[in-house]
Amino acid sequence: MFFQRLKTPGLGHNSYVLGCGDGLAVVIDPRRDVDDYLQLARENDLSIAYVLETHRQEDFEFGSRTLAQMTGAKIVGGNHALFGETDVKLADDEELKVGSSRFVALATPGHTPESISYAVYVKDGGDTCWGVFTGDALFVGDTGRTDLSDPEKTGDNAGILYDSIHRKIAPLGGQTLLFPAHGAGSACGGNISERDDSTLGIEKETNPVFSKSRRDFVAHKLAEKMARPPYFLHLEKVNLLPGRPLKWPSTVRVLQPKEFQQRMKEGLVIDTRSPEAFAAAHIPGAYNIWLSGLPAFGGWVANENTRIFLIADGPSKMELAVLSLARIGIDTVEGILAKGMESWRDQGLPIESIGTTSAPEVANWMQQGRVHVLDVRDQYEWDEKRIPGAVHSYVGYLEDKLPMLPKDSEIVVHCNVGHRSGVAASILKRNGFTRIHNMLGGISAWEKLGLPLEKPDAAKKAE
Repeated sequence: MFFQRLKTPGLGHNSYVLGCGDGLAVVIDPRRDVDDYLQLARENDLSIAYVLETHRQEDFEFGSRTLAQMTGAKIVGGNHALFGETDVKLADDEELKVGSSRFVALATPGHTPESISYAVYVKDGGDTCWGVFTGDALFVGDTGRTDLSDPEKTGDNAGILYDSIHRKIAPLGGQTLLFPAHGAGSACGGNISERDDSTLGIEKETNPVFSKSRRDFVAHKLAEKMARPPYFLHLEKVNLLPGRPLKWPSTVRVLQPKEFQQRMKEGLVIDTRSPEAFAAAHIPGAYNIWLSGLPAFGGWVANENTRIFLIADGPSKMELAVLSLARIGIDTVEGILAKGMESWRDQGLPIESIGTTSAPEVANWMQQGRVHVLDVRDQYEWDEKRIPGAVHSYVGYLEDKLPMLPKDSEIVVHCNVGHRSGVAASILKRNGFTRIHNMLGGISAWEKLGLPLEKPDAAKKAE
């Protein structure tokens, strides 16, 4: 029996290829670039017969239709209208036979109204469930967020999700392997485990949806404070379409420095180098989004209509940067700077810099009253622990909600280690803040050095 999980860097997205006997295979929740699925099928003498979708995804663009067109596979979804165009629509408890395996569709709404899971029964397994593909209903250690379809119905949706999991998934048995559509780092859940592997038995011992009462679970979901990336709305629409083929290899032009300088005025510049490299020297007005963070944060600063000009270190990283944006539905990269910042520097074109600092230095500055500290982590992280006296503003909202701090004051920006604070520092620089420092190592270094921390959540639990 062939089984392979494919992870999408930067998005926490999991898709799967499962061999079902008789040389047939299914792909579950494929991303837009489909070459890896095709290669796995070829290497293992498999024919992709079906593409299964668990729900209308919001954080990546589907490759279902492209994969179907290239393999002859049929697309399978639920019978809810939000599944868009599928070839096979399964009702709740309806079965699909593929080779020697059976897939039973289970209606599991709550994260989204149309969400379904697929319980899998394999050859020689009888009526014992082998595994379940849960989409974003049930994660390892968490459940899907319940605010996406309507923030005003977050609590109602939480109750629906609780019932879905207890009525449809829990009865499958503790031996059932769990295969969610997302893992750690996804914006679709608040506290997903770093582990990718789990069973329903393990989840029943550790997951809040099983350890809490229905009432407490609803309260738990209402207390979640998760940012919603703006590109989610675009992908809601895109994933109802038959599928947009990916133009690959990319035909994006490589621009020499002088032409890049002229063309970049048409849109915005995203520099995908490390925060340290960006701080040392960058093009004035550029955003800094480190390469592996581009899928998660590119959609915060750009949309499907934005003309984008990229800076990356080397051809392979240029290709990955373009692909990372395409995975979230952004196909508007207009050009890439030839030879990166080296060529820009050698032409004597304008360069700016941002300060960097360390945790001990910031602690010293704070004792002297010299700096404002800006924490740009998410609400979960802020509520868990923070530097005393810091101001909080999540990086995704920063451009729309600039901190009420003097633009000529000394500002130290930090996150967990320094990547998101690099994004934030570039946003502040673009908006006229002149004395910015990115605290490299972030709160992780601060804590390791034993510097003062406030832990509001711990204090609340102690009361």
